[in-house]
This record gives sequence, structure tokens and C-alpha cells, in this order.
Amino acid sequence: MSSVFSANSTLYHQLANIDGTKTFTQVLSNIKAVQPQLNIIEQYWASWYCYMNNDVLATGLMFFILHEFMYFSRSLPWFIVDCIPFFRRWKLQPTKIPTAREHWHCLKSVLLSHFLVEAIPIWTFHPMCEQLGITMEVPFPSWKTMAFEISLFFVLEDIWHYWFHRLFHYGVFYKYIHKQHHRYAAPFGLTAEYAHPVETLSLGFGTVGMPIIYCIYTGKLHLFTLCLWITLRLFQAVDSHSGYDFPWSLNKFIPFWAGAEHHDLHHHYFIGNYASSFRWWDYTMDTESGPEAKAEREERMRLKAEKKAKKDL
Repeated sequence: MSSVFSANSTLYHQLANIDGTKTFTQVLSNIKAVQPQLNIIEQYWASWYCYMNNDVLATGLMFFILHEFMYFSRSLPWFIVDCIPFFRRWKLQPTKIPTAREHWHCLKSVLLSHFLVEAIPIWTFHPMCEQLGITMEVPFPSWKTMAFEISLFFVLEDIWHYWFHRLFHYGVFYKYIHKQHHRYAAPFGLTAEYAHPVETLSLGFGTVGMPIIYCIYTGKLHLFTLCLWITLRLFQAVDSHSGYDFPWSLNKFIPFWAGAEHHDLHHHYFIGNYASSFRWWDYTMDTESGPEAKAEREERMRLKAEKKAKKDL
């Protein structure tokens, strides 16, 4: 019996006879009949684990499909937008439209990375969940709990991303690792995970490692929360590489949100704007990119020099 149900729960004993059920639809029907109080997402979640009857395989396959589907389904709209001239008015670098050849090269590289680099930790993730105490049982935590945890993960990942991304712009780290990601000075959605394997694993730790650290510290985290967090993080990464800044983009409503406008400058000038989701680290550490940020820095330096000169008189 899958550990999606607590072994001590009534639900576990009521459903102990469904492991031999042949189809997913039959499993889902049984769970709906026995436990109608579960919401529809919880019912499908529980049905998946019961149907697979192998938690390691169920989690590995689910995570891999989730990652591939969310990443490419979010990249596809940006590919379509790039093909429609109407949207050029909102493109941050309107003269640099990615070609079919560039898309094809990027797609092949990303798929290779997904199957050879990211697949291994994904498929071995469930045993680690069991060791850490990341639960998969139903019902899920409250939406307030999940919202708090995901918000915290965004903040923690942003810290990790800022400092490691900044490190990758120094000397040999840039030349032999991060330079690959900067192949495209005008990024497009698919380039979000176009990177050297070392960078993929290093920066990717911010996405998976922060929830792990949180679980080690608190002793509790649900796998469904992790799925939601990874989905939102993928959406953020793809959108920040889209190359478009619309009037309805999130940064227009949340001033400290980074978005495509923030990250596009990083690719255009190859320096600055190292954070992933928020603007505050680049603002605090004076690493904002672009001509406006440069002019502001120069003005601050000029005023500081004038103030020092007056004191010396």
C-alpha cells in the first residue's frame, strides 16, 4: 500500500484492497467513493500513488513529467509571440528576434540537459524525501501554509541565486561555465535552462535545496507544496528570459519584482542584475545593470567626491 495514506488511518484500511485494481480510473472511482471529503486535487494525487503502487517510481515519474510539461508549455507561448510582429512593440530588444536555428540549437541542448543532468536527481528524489520527512500524505496542508512556504522559498532562492550567479561572472567561472548561458544576448523563453551542467546543478540547488533546508529545520514539508513551488519557479525563470515587458507584466504591479525587464538588461550588458525574482539585492549591493543605473552610480560618485573635497578644504 502506498504511503500516501497514513498506515494508522481509517482511509488506509478502507483502501487497502485497491492495490490490485487494474486502471487509474477505477482507483480514482474507489477513492472518490470512500473519501468524498478530499478535494479533487487530493483525490487525483492519492489515486496516482495508489495506481502506481511504487512511491519511488510514482514520485520520479511525476516530477519528471511535471518539469518537462511546465517548462515547455510555458516556453511555447513565447515562441509563438516571437513569430507575431504585433508584439514587437513590447520586446525589450526588438531588433533581435531569435531565429529557428537558434531555437533548435537551444531546444536540443536543453533536452540533453534534462535527460542527462536533471533526470538523475529527479528519479532519486523520493528516497531522500523519506529520509528528510517530506510527506506525501493526503489531505494536503492548508493553502495559507503552502502560500507562506512558497513565499519563503522565493526569498531564499533569490538570495542563493544572486550570490552564486554573481560568482559565475568572475574569471574562470564565467569563461568555462557561465559563458554558455550568455550565448544569447537577447534571451527568449527557452533559454531559461540553457546552461552548463555545473551551473544547472549549482543554481538549481536554490530551487530544490532551500525547501530541503527548510524541512530539515522545521521537520515538515509536503511534496505537493514542493510541486507548486517548482512550477512557479519554472514560470518565473521562463518569463524572466522571455524578452518581453508588457503593460500587464507582474513588475508593473509589484515594484520589487524583477521580471524580464530586469534580466534582459543582464543579458544585454553581460553584467549586473544577478538576482532571479526580486530587485532588492541588486539595489542594496549596487549591482543594477543598464545605462540608467550606471548614470545614477556615476552621479552618486560625483556627489561623494564633491563632499569629500569640501571636507578637505
